[in-house]
Amino acid sequence: MDNKIVFCQSCGMPLLDKESLGTNEDGTPNPQYCAYCFQKGDFTADLTMDEMIETCVPFMMQGHPELSSRQAHEMMRLVLSSLKRWKKNN
Repeated sequence: MDNKIVFCQSCGMPLLDKESLGTNEDGTPNPQYCAYCFQKGDFTADLTMDEMIETCVPFMMQGHPELSSRQAHEMMRLVLSSLKRWKKNN
């Protein structure tokens, strides 16, 4: 991977190395999605954007303890609404 940080287009997680990448149907790495969101060419969970926000907020708060729950929710909504998986739902 190059020096530019790429983010999962489903959950917003930084894709920092090949191990964090999801996989295509043929097992090759998928550079757009993380291993938690995308495996074997399909999403690992059928979630709404609101459900994804609820899933991601605890991780956001763990990484950013200065955020309140409300701030983490608002940030996740802003981030997710800009990602490929969720743009069609806005």
